[in-house]
Amino acid sequence: MTSPPFGTSQRIRVRAIWAVALFAASVPPAVVGLGIAAAPADQASVAMPLAFGFWLLAALLALWAAVPTLRYWEGLPDQVRWLGALPMLSVSLLLSIALVASLIA
Repeated sequence: MTSPPFGTSQRIRVRAIWAVALFAASVPPAVVGLGIAAAPADQASVAMPLAFGFWLLAALLALWAAVPTLRYWEGLPDQVRWLGALPMLSVSLLLSIALVASLIA
């Protein structure tokens, strides 16, 4: 078992919290963008690119938190373990559900 370097728990917490915040921030622009999607095609919308940008940044931060979490899993406290892993787990679960739903429909 390797013990994590000093400050690893705090870095994992910060990255995971930012990932969750950015995932939450991507929802309102996505809702607005979907509402504008029904509008005529000549209207430019910045809502959907903004939503995708927030989501992509959040996914990168979730991955950035998950890698050291998995690397030092045994040496981390339980709260930090799950805080570091849950953003990536929730994203992969939602993508799996979306994929299955698109295949069924």
